[in-house]
Amino acid sequence: MPGFVVGKKRFIKSNMCFTNFVNQDKSIRTQSDHSLTIEALDEEGSPILPGLPDDVAKYCLALVPRSNFPAMGGVCKRWRLFMQSKEFVMVRKLAGVLEEWLYFLTNDSEGRESHWEVMDCLGNKCLSIPPMPGPEKASFGVVVLNGKLIIMAGYSAIDGVAVASAEVYQYDSCLNSWSRLSNMNVARFDFACAEVNGLVYIVGGHGADGNSLSSVEMYDPDTDKWTLIESLRRPRWGCFACGFESKLYVMGGRSSFTIGNSKFVDIYNPEKHSWCDIKNGCVMVTAHAVLGNKLFCTEWKNQRKLSIFSPEDNSWTMVPVPMTGSLSVGFQFGILDGKLLLFPLEKEPTNQTLLYDPNAALGSEWQTSNIRPSGLCLCSVTIKA
Repeated sequence: MPGFVVGKKRFIKSNMCFTNFVNQDKSIRTQSDHSLTIEALDEEGSPILPGLPDDVAKYCLALVPRSNFPAMGGVCKRWRLFMQSKEFVMVRKLAGVLEEWLYFLTNDSEGRESHWEVMDCLGNKCLSIPPMPGPEKASFGVVVLNGKLIIMAGYSAIDGVAVASAEVYQYDSCLNSWSRLSNMNVARFDFACAEVNGLVYIVGGHGADGNSLSSVEMYDPDTDKWTLIESLRRPRWGCFACGFESKLYVMGGRSSFTIGNSKFVDIYNPEKHSWCDIKNGCVMVTAHAVLGNKLFCTEWKNQRKLSIFSPEDNSWTMVPVPMTGSLSVGFQFGILDGKLLLFPLEKEPTNQTLLYDPNAALGSEWQTSNIRPSGLCLCSVTIKA
C-alpha cells in the first residue's frame, strides 16, 4: 500500500497555533530562528519544543490536524512517545480538537481478501492502513482502547482445520503502525470482548480443541498483561459484550447449559470480582453497537427492527427500520457523531447507508448517509484521536 507522503518544509510557531512542520535537513525552527537538531530532541532532559515549557509544547503538538500525525511521529522519539501515550488523546480532548474517524474492515469485490479502510465524518478516505500482521484469521475480536485498535485471537484455517490463536496486535491510529502485544492465556475464537474502565475483557468462545469455554481474561494496557479472572457460570460462544455503568454485559450466542440461543445476560462487576445474570437478552444478534447509555441490536429473524436495550431498567424497545431493498438484507453498525450508521450487507444500487439519530425529533430519526466502505462491511469501529 502507498505510504503517507510528507511535504518538504514544516514550521513550528510557538504561539500555540502552528501549521505544518517537517524538516529534510533534520532541524526544527521556532519563530526566534533558534534551531535544534533531531538528535538533540531525543536526548534525556531536552525540551519537546525549543524555548517552550513541556506542558505548553504538548498542547501545541496536540493542536496539529490528525492527518499529519504519522509525519509528526517520525520527527523524534520524544514526540512519538508522547503521541503513543494516553495523555496525548486527553490533551486533544481538553483542547476540543478530537477528530472522529471510521475504520472499516471490508472484503474486496470478490469477497476473498479483507482490508481496513479509514474515512472521516464526510466520507472522505483518510489514509491507507498497513496490512494486519500475522496469518489471516477469522472470528477474532476487535476493541478500541485509548485511541488504538486492538485485534485479538481468532483462528486460522490450516489444512482445513481451525487452529485457535492467542495472538494480540495493536494498531496505533496516530502513527499508522501495528505492534505486537502480549499473548492471551487461552487461545480462542468466536468469543465476546469489550472495553470497560480502560481494561479489555475477553469472554468465552471456542478453545484450541474446539471445546466451548467459560474462562474470562482481562487485559491491562499499562502492564501489557492478560489475567484470568472469575469464569462465567456456564460456557458460552458466539456471544457479544459491552460495557455499561462500569460493568461488563455479555449477551446472545449459545451455551451448553441452554437449549438453542441463550437469553441470559451475564453481568460482571469489576469492583466485586463477581458475576450475576438476568434473563432478558436478545438471541442470534447479527449486529450491535453501544450509543450513549443504550445498546442497539438487530436479530437474525428480524432485520427490520432495532432492538434497543436500556441497562437502567433492563428493558428493551423496538424501532422499525425503513424499508430499503430486499427484506432479507442485514446490516453492520457504525457510530459517528452520536448517531448510528447501518451499512447494508449486500452491494446493490438501491441499498443505502441508513443513519439513525436517537436524539432527533419524532419522525425525523431516520436519514440516509453517503458514508459507505468500498466493499462488504465486516466490522466498523470509531476512533477518536
